[in-house]
Amino acid sequence: MEQKTKEADIRLLSVKEACGRLGIAHWKFYDLVHQHAIKTVRIGKRRLISTRAIEDFINKQERHGA
Repeated sequence: MEQKTKEADIRLLSVKEACGRLGIAHWKFYDLVHQHAIKTVRIGKRRLISTRAIEDFINKQERHGA
């Protein structure tokens, strides 16, 4: 059964935090952003990533066997 993320559980992460969760380098993260493989939001000059976007990216990778 798929567990749905509650809105209260959604958190915005910095690029550094997102890279840590994904275990990837900053350059690879920005490469994924430019390929539209992972969604981000801009607030001012900051680029932030929701925990839901990270989960969606991981789920997509698992489905495609990457």
